[in-house]
Order: sequence, then structure tokens, then C-alpha cells
Amino acid sequence: MKYTHLGRTGLKVSRIVLGTMNFGPQTDEASSHAIMDAALDAGVNFFDTANVYGWGENKGRTEEILGTWFAKGGDRRDKTVLATKVYGNMGTDGAPWPNHDKLSAVNIRRAVDASLKRLQTDHIDLYQFHHVDRSTPWDEIWQAVDVLVQQGKILYAGSSNHAGWHLAQANETAARRGSLGLVSEQCLYNLAERRAEMEVVPAAEAYGLGVIPWSPLHGGLLGGAIRKEREGGGARSGAGRSADALANTSVREQIQAYEDLLDKHGLEPGEVALAWLLTRPGVTGPIVGPRTTWQLESALRAAELELDAELLSALDEIFPGPGPSPEAFAW
Repeated sequence: MKYTHLGRTGLKVSRIVLGTMNFGPQTDEASSHAIMDAALDAGVNFFDTANVYGWGENKGRTEEILGTWFAKGGDRRDKTVLATKVYGNMGTDGAPWPNHDKLSAVNIRRAVDASLKRLQTDHIDLYQFHHVDRSTPWDEIWQAVDVLVQQGKILYAGSSNHAGWHLAQANETAARRGSLGLVSEQCLYNLAERRAEMEVVPAAEAYGLGVIPWSPLHGGLLGGAIRKEREGGGARSGAGRSADALANTSVREQIQAYEDLLDKHGLEPGEVALAWLLTRPGVTGPIVGPRTTWQLESALRAAELELDAELLSALDEIFPGPGPSPEAFAW
């Protein structure tokens, strides 16, 4: 497994990030534990979750599954760089209570203690703001974060789904306070969705943030969607976003060109999509959310896959990015 530093920190993390979103809703506890054991055995040390994962009445269930896995011992917690998130309302009794969501100081304090309890650990390595909170000033957010760092409950703070100017605003505020600020941004970024290259990725690079792409297969679209459709498996289990997207003629033609190109090279679409992200400037590692150990094995192969310049150029032709920033904004 290849490793890199998380942004400008001294923390070394694997270039594949194990996403746990499916643990609980789609993968039972025993199978989830088996996937985490296999990932750790393969050298994957960066695990990502969120307090709301489990969803609905089962919010927090995914963190609980990680907690029972850590409780098995075997240095599982010490070997893992643990990332979770705060923002979503954790109430399960109908209408949300005020101050039980977003990034107020009171909710950050409440949420981190609840996550630590579910995770059965005494600290979180990377505590991420799941979304932008437009009603809470960054000074308040950093005040709360600084206290948690001093208490040893978290080590670093990161963001998710933030615009480039949000990253700048967050880290300029942190700098004025003498705080470390954000060290990572988790954003939607893949071959089929490259808008992050316009502002988010340049801002992250300028401030020394690691970029952690989510949905690297774009909801299954880049995972051999047409091939699976042809084989009768559906574009994605549950006929999700990729099946809907393929109804668009231009999208279907683009994905067909992508799959045809990789067929010529004898490569798997999903593995190439992950490997492509690993060639992008500023990217720490994409988040993979395996529901089975087989899916994990595919992601591990992608981490070792080398894409040559000719193939990278062909991928750019099929999925052209916005161009370099700020030149891409020119008329």
C-alpha cells in the first residue's frame, strides 16, 4: 500500500480511504468487521465515517460498528487513522431539536462526545465538518475546535462539501487565531465530475489541505455501468443514480466510449477511475465504500495501477476538465 501525508500535517495515511457508509444499512456487523480486518491487513489505515451514517432511526449505527471492531483489540485502534464528521441532526424522534445539528459550539461539543462513545475510543484523528454552516461564524467553530484539541478529543479538523472560498475563509480565520485550521477537504470529485478542479482543488493546494474525493465512481457510473446493464445486473444495485444518468444519450455515449477504451487496454473501469484520481494533484486518496471484501480487493488493485500518459490523455478527451484555474474562467 502506498502512503502520503494528510495535507500539510505529519500524519501518514494510505492512498485508499476506507469509507464505512454501507456498514449497517447494507453490510451487517460481522461482514463489516471482516472488511475492516482485510483492509487493515492490506495496509489501509485511513477509515472514514460520519455520525449520521446508519441513517433514519439507525443514525450512529455505523460508528457503533467501528466501535465494536476497535473493542476487539489487536491494536486495531492504534493502527487506524480515524475520521468522522459532524453536522447532520442526530434526532430520531421526528422533528429535529434546535442546537442538535450544524456547527454551533454547543452541538460540536455534544456531537464529539457522542461519537467518541459510539466509537469506543478516546480521540478522533480527523474531525470533519460535513457541510457548510452559513449561520455559525468561523471564530465560534474554531473556538470549539481549539478546546477539543486541548482536551485531546480530536487531533485535526477537516471539511467536506465546502467551496473554495469557504476553505479560504476558514483558514484565514484560523490563522488570525493562531489555530492550525483545516487540513483536508472531502469533496465530490471523479472523472465524470471535475468541477472541483476550478476552485476547490486549487484552494486546497494553496492552503496545504489534502483532497479526499468522495463518490469516485460517480454513483457506479464509472464502474462498468453499461457492461453490467448488458449482463443483466443493472447499472447499479438498486438501479440508482447511474441507471438514471444512462437514460441521457450524451452521458451514455460518454460512458460507452470510456468502457470501449478500457476494454482495448484490458482494464477494469472502476479500477481505472480510482487510479486516475491518484494521479491528480493534491489528492490524498479517494474514499471507497465496499459492501463486500471482493469490492475492497478491486480498490486495492487500483492503488497499484499505473496509468501511462497516452491513456491519461485519452481519458481527458472523453472527460474534459474545466481547464487550469484561473485561466479556465477567461472568455
